[in-house]
Amino acid sequence: METRKGVRIPATPHAETAARAAAEAIMDKKGDDVALLDVSDLLVVTDMFVIGTGTSNRHVRSLADDVEQHLRDVLDERPLRKEGADYGRWVLLDYGDIVVHLFDAETRDFYDLERLWADAPRLEFTAPTATSEV
Repeated sequence: METRKGVRIPATPHAETAARAAAEAIMDKKGDDVALLDVSDLLVVTDMFVIGTGTSNRHVRSLADDVEQHLRDVLDERPLRKEGADYGRWVLLDYGDIVVHLFDAETRDFYDLERLWADAPRLEFTAPTATSEV
């Protein structure tokens, strides 16, 4: 998206809601270092990147499955494209307005998307805390 007269045009509310739901799913399954980047001013094809890390290839694939299930259950969303699930080093889930990147630690360090997209604002995200009912 382009800016008008220097005014930043943020991601759509739907993209932000979907990104937060994806981040929640990653955190629920013990994914590490979740980042939400608003790339709406930098890219035309998507509004948000969600980035997370798994502890192993199996964990990365499991995180991808959980994100898919959570977005399907909560927002009735299905990915337009899914890549890398056979290997589990970097799984990409493309939902159109958000793209979820799930890495193993070595691959995430190598590609360093946060540095590559350093101009993109990061959205604050805290994992929901479990409340215990007595």
